[in-house]
This record gives sequence, C-alpha cells and structure tokens, in this order.
Amino acid sequence: MLPFSTFNIVLIKVKINFQALGCRLNEAELENWSSEFLRHGHQLTMDSRDADLVVFNSCSVTAEADRKSRNQINRIHKTNPQCKLVVTGCYASLQQPQVEQQLGVDMVINNQAKDQLVQHVLDRFGLTDSAANDIDRHSLFERGRHRAFIKVQDGCRYRCTFCIVTVARGEERSRSAQDIIQEINRHHQQGVQEIAITGVHVGGYGSDLGSSLYQLLSEILDQTSIPRIRLASVEPWDLPDNFFQLFSDPRLMPHMHLPLQSGADTVLRRMARRCKTVEFAALVEKARATIPLFNITTDLIVGFPGETEQEWQQTMKFVEEIGFGHMHIFTYSRREGTKAARLPDQLPRQVKQQRSREMHQLANQLKYHDMAQHLGKQYQVLWETSQGPQSSVWSGYTPHYHRVQKHSAGLSSSQISGAMLHSIRQDDLIFSEHIDVDSQPRT
Repeated sequence: MLPFSTFNIVLIKVKINFQALGCRLNEAELENWSSEFLRHGHQLTMDSRDADLVVFNSCSVTAEADRKSRNQINRIHKTNPQCKLVVTGCYASLQQPQVEQQLGVDMVINNQAKDQLVQHVLDRFGLTDSAANDIDRHSLFERGRHRAFIKVQDGCRYRCTFCIVTVARGEERSRSAQDIIQEINRHHQQGVQEIAITGVHVGGYGSDLGSSLYQLLSEILDQTSIPRIRLASVEPWDLPDNFFQLFSDPRLMPHMHLPLQSGADTVLRRMARRCKTVEFAALVEKARATIPLFNITTDLIVGFPGETEQEWQQTMKFVEEIGFGHMHIFTYSRREGTKAARLPDQLPRQVKQQRSREMHQLANQLKYHDMAQHLGKQYQVLWETSQGPQSSVWSGYTPHYHRVQKHSAGLSSSQISGAMLHSIRQDDLIFSEHIDVDSQPRT
C-alpha cells in the first residue's frame, strides 16, 4: 500500500475503488468522480482489497439502508484496513457524527460538498497529478459498465411522507443543459452507446432555471447523436400532455420508470403523493397508445401505515389492470425523521410480509406476460456484461429494458461491446425474480 499523509507527499497513480449503495444517482456521481480522478492521473480498481483509497457513496432511504451502509463500511475496513476510506452520500449526511466515529473511516463528505469531492480528497491526502495522465481512458469501461448515468439535477421540493431523501439531498439544483450535453457528447466520443438521465426529482429539472425536462430532452436529441437515451425514475405528475411525442425519435428508449407507491387513492393521500390512480392510468394509456409495447415499470410500498385490507385489494387490482413490466416492491419500514413514522396504525411485520409475497407473485406474472409479447421480435441489444472472466454468456438490455442473455460464440468483439440486432427467444429472456420482503427502494 502507498503511504498516506496529511502532508504534501506526491503519490503516483493511487489505486481507487468506488462503491455505491442505493440509487442510480449514486452511481452517476461515482462515474463523475472516477472520471475526474482519471484526469488527475490516478488509477481505478474493481477490487477494494487492492485499493489505496475507497470512496463509498452511502444510502439512507430507510433504516435498513442505514444498516447496510454501516455494514458496508465495516466490510471495506475489514477486507483492506490499510486503505483510506472516504464516505459520502445520504447516510453520511444524515448521520455524519456517527459515521466519522466509525472504525476505518478517514473522511466524511456530506451531500452539500459532493460536487467538490475529488478536490477535497486530493487536498486532504496530499495527492497531486500523476505525470502519466491518459485522457483516452474511460472510467465506465474500467469499472465494468457500458451505460453512463447522467446526473441532471439534485434535490426535491416535495415532501412525500415516507421519504427521508429530500432531507438528505436538500433543495432542487439543476445543471445547465449545455453542461449536460457536453458530458453526453464526451461519453459518446469515448465509446459509450447509451446514457440514462437521473436525479432525485428528474421531472423537476429546470424549475430553478426556467426550463423543463421536456425542453432538456429536446435539446439532447437535437445536439447529441448518442444512439440510446433512457430516463430513470420520473414522478408521474411532472409530465406534460405532449411528453410522449418525444418518443417518436427512436433514440429515446420505449421504457419509463413511473413510481406508483400505492394503487389506493386513500393511501396515496396519506403518502402526500400528487397523482391519483385515474391520472396514473391515463398517463400509461397515453404512453402505450403513442408507442406500442411501451414498458412501464414502477415502485410500490407494501404495508404503509393504516393500509386496510380493502386498500390492499384495491392496490392489487390496480396493479394487475396496469400490467407493469417490472416492479420494485418495498416493505414499509418506519423511518425516523419522516411524517409517516408518526402515523397511527403501523402494520404488524407478518401482515407486511404476506402482502409483499402476494405482490411479488403478481409482479412475476405481469413480467412474464409483458416479456411474452416480445418473443420472436428483433431488437437492438446493448451487450454489457459476462457472468465471469471465463464465461461465454453475455447479458444486455433491449430498448424496452428487458434483460436478455446470449452465448458469445459467433459474436465479434465489436458486437459484444456494442448493440446488435437480436431475435428474442424464450431461452434468452431472464425471468427470474428474487422475492425479498425487506427489499429497499431505488430512485
């Protein structure tokens, strides 16, 4: 291991490992930091045991996420006690004094200082630029990824009663369209074929700039040529009537993640959600009428305080009527600091577990039905990862965000690293779905 000091010692090509827990926004931030460290001449490593420095982007969306964040810090320190450990993210921001005292943590950077994380780390540990700076290296490829997550904004102005993230992330802050477009073009020039737009409140983009998500996407389509553009989670109440007209451009992938959270309007009111079920259904109908087989995926919270059997059955029925292509199902857990934690009629664990199992079973049926509609069709698949160094099986995603796998025999290196036309067969589709009654939400 290279020696670290608070003094100004020049360290050549420090090996840095990045880890994240939780949302795609955390991944997007890792991508930005890893690119910046590369520009300073340092190295990336996928193996934390081989790292001189580990940067961990933590999550605090639930109490369980806090526990996982603490455990991950312990795991990093245990496997590599000599490395310097920098912790950032929502858990580090909400519990900064506790994180600073945790064994192995050398530096805590809260969310408000995230944009300057790399400079803070360089200054703290006396790291300077390596002379051997290779500007052609791409952090995504070195970290084993082929899609780039593009952070367009941070923070949220709404206060859903179950959410602590708005406290951890703060007020809404949007990046300029030109800054975003330059980043996308840079990724494309370096070989990236797909980007995903992400943020805490993506649909609120531009509220502080006099712009909008619709305008941003229009400018991206006009000023970039990257082949595939995706949207991460977007709140359904943020979309204007003409929004899905944008998808007439085939570069916008026919998939959106629209968080529902509950299929009962009475529960949605207790959650302080701004979209009723009838409005949500109309939005889905508009998407599928504009783009056939448009894939709608969602988040759903099971066992919210006060959820009656009647409300639960309403949710089950509504979910079945919509027919989601995939669902992230979260068992509600009380989160201190949120309004929902103070609501009466907190449900017993066994009731929440049973409802989670029921919803997972329904979600799997709906996913099978959605995928079956694509059998025999041909799509461009972006092949991304193999199952291991010696494996001949590669996996990737169709435009509709269905994961498929294929043996690499007969594929050229350019086909494996990029997109190719692929006929969807039953054996290629990855149907398996792990049922976890305590799974955690992702934004």
